Amino acid sequence: MNPAKVLVVTILAGTLSIGAALFGERWFVERDIDLVGRAGDGRLETLPDLRLPDLANHEVSSASWAGKVVVVNFWATWCPPCLREMPMLDELQRGTDARRLVVVGIAIDEPDAVREFLDVNAVDYQVLLGNIDAVALSKRLGNRTQGLPFTVVFDPVGRQVYEHTGELTATQVRKHILPLVTPESG
Repeated sequence: MNPAKVLVVTILAGTLSIGAALFGERWFVERDIDLVGRAGDGRLETLPDLRLPDLANHEVSSASWAGKVVVVNFWATWCPPCLREMPMLDELQRGTDARRLVVVGIAIDEPDAVREFLDVNAVDYQVLLGNIDAVALSKRLGNRTQGLPFTVVFDPVGRQVYEHTGELTATQVRKHILPLVTPESG
């Protein structure tokens, strides 16, 4: 076989394999089917000891969020889906008791760009400045493709209960986050 044909077939086969693997895993996750070895794949299943600077360059530790539902949203100023979901995350924080829930935005961006953006588009939730370690952390939390936005939710005892790559919808917030902060009726 001609070397050019071998190269084209190899690239095509590799692309199809990667696409099938990503589609297949997403299919299992959306149907809440546990995959064999999922817990042992090196991913974090609990809120990590996270220390990142805020916009005033003060270090913030994830220990300060203990006992709360924690919504961590990785975003950037150059990411249109990130910017579209920010008002919903802001409303979630403003509309929920701060003793029960904390929304944390981790900006994967240049600090000056984040400051300029938030000067015009202020939010009522905490924004931290991410770095290359924050990108690696998002991957360890389940963001295999390292896409933005990426959101991960932890329950009040720090267990990871939900993750989503891409823009969050109001339906996802109602289904996966609000039940964690809504007081039990009884």
